[in-house]
Amino acid sequence: MNGFKVLPAGDTALVIEFGEGIDQHTNGRVLALAQHLREAKIEGISETVPTFRSLMIYFDPLVLSAESLTQRVSVLTGEPQPVEQAARHWHLPICYDSELALDLEEAAARLDLSPAQLAEYHSTTSYHVYMLGFLPGQAYLGDLPPDLALPRREMPRQRIPAGSVAIAMSMTCIFPMDTPCGWHLIGHSPVSLFQPWPDPRALLAPGDKVKFTPLSRREHDDLLARNDDVALPFDLPAQGQGMAL
Repeated sequence: MNGFKVLPAGDTALVIEFGEGIDQHTNGRVLALAQHLREAKIEGISETVPTFRSLMIYFDPLVLSAESLTQRVSVLTGEPQPVEQAARHWHLPICYDSELALDLEEAAARLDLSPAQLAEYHSTTSYHVYMLGFLPGQAYLGDLPPDLALPRREMPRQRIPAGSVAIAMSMTCIFPMDTPCGWHLIGHSPVSLFQPWPDPRALLAPGDKVKFTPLSRREHDDLLARNDDVALPFDLPAQGQGMAL
């Protein structure tokens, strides 16, 4: 059926699974189906939630049967994917100061790099937002350069501060709030990724592209002070480009 599986998730949701690996092609199929469903405006669908390789579709079974929804999905997955130019491109500030990057030196040593080299590799890569999850507004950014791939820490920290930038496996993340974490901390960003009120919204969305802009410690602290108590201190980019500062 067009190379996907349909898995029931209770009586009010279906999971459309496109593969077993994590890559941009598979994720592109997930995001394409989500976009086609939005455009089709099928009565009975209440929400879609993209992940690395699957799309969960919530629906009202009194309005739309699982069988009918599966048929519509089969048709929509055969449509062309949205053009990549539709993705928003972001430049997010990051500071690699050692006081903010508790694992930078250790991670660099394990990778046979200097801390400056690790920071350079990390900040010169363009990342794909695969999905949001774990915390509100948290974007899973791939694909980390292979030279920076590390397993998770053996001993997770009980708490890291909001804005921490970390790496593990093939991913990097900015954690939008204080949280336990088993990833390697290599920097900090002064950008708020999630606005809880009065209109909850996240800065990043699946399919976006992200690059990091290195900051000095002074620049970082100035931005952090300026944005204190301000969620999402930016305007969403009208032309698909954005500098969140």
